[in-house]
Amino acid sequence: MAMTGWFGRFPAQTTTLEDTYLVDPQLPGLSVKVRGGRAFEIKVYRGSPGVLQVTGRARGRLGSWQKWSFPTGPPRQGSGDPAAWRRVGKTRRISRFPAAGGPARAGVPGPRQGPGCAVELTEVTMQGQAWWTLGFEATGPDGMLRSQLEAAAALVFAQALPVGVELGITDSASYAQWLRATSWS
Repeated sequence: MAMTGWFGRFPAQTTTLEDTYLVDPQLPGLSVKVRGGRAFEIKVYRGSPGVLQVTGRARGRLGSWQKWSFPTGPPRQGSGDPAAWRRVGKTRRISRFPAAGGPARAGVPGPRQGPGCAVELTEVTMQGQAWWTLGFEATGPDGMLRSQLEAAAALVFAQALPVGVELGITDSASYAQWLRATSWS
């Protein structure tokens, strides 16, 4: 609740869905999921362009990913090994920040927007347990991506995180990495 209140100062689009991630076999640098029962998505890790740091507020490892998405229907009963997949419920709050150098304000994501940075606070539920994630996704020309992230992070972290919440480099992970690192994987 504290994180939701903290992020609530920005206008956001809220969606609820269930994603299903492939966790076995472990495929380093690859993330495979079924997004909300309607798209099969594959992401390939392209490396880290460094660290994003907002002094005194947050520090995280940047990741560059390439994604492919293919329309599909929900998985059929008996298709594949159920132990190899993890269902993850998500309530996503996404706010979009315009290109760096533009007006310093957040808005709700819309179709076909230009360069900018989407910031997503997600409540995650899996096997009866709850967590939250905070992610930044910059879009636009390669030469603008870091400045997009830095501008959005400066706005998001202009207000201190809730008491007891710290975001450090060890908290940076993709969903696939996080799922594989949990005790039940």
